[in-house]
Amino acid sequence: MTRLQGKIAIITGASRPGGIGAAICRAFAAEGASLFFTHLCAYDKNINPNDADEDWPDLFAKELRQFGVQVGHMKLDLAVQGSGSLLLEEVRKVIGFPTILVNNATYSVDADFRQLNEALIDAHCAVNVRGTFMLSAEFARMIEAENNSYSSQSKGGRIINLTSGQGKGPMPGNLAYAATKGAISVFTESLAAELAPLYITVNAVDPGPTDSGWMSEEVRRALLPQFPMGRIGLPEDAARLIAFLASDDSQWITGQIIHSRGGF
Repeated sequence: MTRLQGKIAIITGASRPGGIGAAICRAFAAEGASLFFTHLCAYDKNINPNDADEDWPDLFAKELRQFGVQVGHMKLDLAVQGSGSLLLEEVRKVIGFPTILVNNATYSVDADFRQLNEALIDAHCAVNVRGTFMLSAEFARMIEAENNSYSSQSKGGRIINLTSGQGKGPMPGNLAYAATKGAISVFTESLAAELAPLYITVNAVDPGPTDSGWMSEEVRRALLPQFPMGRIGLPEDAARLIAFLASDDSQWITGQIIHSRGGF
C-alpha cells in the first residue's frame, strides 16, 4: 500500500478519533503519505462531547508516525480570515510542499426556517463557503507559483472536497448547512475546469449517512433499512475512496461529485 508514497497531504477537520477526518489521515499514512491535519476540538465537542479531547491530536500524530511518515498538525478555525494562507505556510515549514488537499472541515448546526437567523447563516458561510473556497484557491495558487518559479511542467495536485448529498434530495431542518455544502458541489465543478491546465484535479465525495460518532441508536435503527448492503456507512468507507482520488491512479477524474453511499 504505497500509492501515496512521497506525497504530502493536508486534511482539515480531524479532531475526533471516530471521525471521517481521522480515517482519512490513517488511510493516507498507510499509503505512505506524509500529512498535516487541522483540528478544532472545541467545535467537535458539540457533536460528541466524549469523542473530542484537546490532548488527542498529539496522541494521534504519534499513532500516524508509526507508519514511517512525517506528521504535523495545528488548531485552525477556517472561519478566521487568512487561515488558509496561515495553514499552507505552516505545512511548508513543518513538512514540505503539499500537493494534496482534503477539505473535510465543516460547520453544521441544525436549523429550520423558524430558527434560521443571520448569525447562523454567516457562521456556516464562513467555514463551508469562504473557508473552503479560499483554502482551495490559495493551495492552487501556491502550486502555480511553484511551477512558474522553476519553469517546469506542472507538479499537478489533488483537491478533494466533502459534501453531504445536496442535490439527491431535500434536507429539511438543516437549511444553512445544506445550502452551503451545496455551494461546495458547484464550486468543485467550476474549479476543476479552471485548474485542469495545471493538472490539479478537483472532486467531491458524498459519503452519505456515516456512523462517525453522532448517531444515536434511534437514528441507526431508522437508517439501517435504507442501506441495501445491510450496514451503515463507516468513516473508513469514505477514506478508501478519498485515498484513491488522491493517488496518481485518479489523474483522469476531475469535476465529479461522487455519491459513495452504499446504495442508500
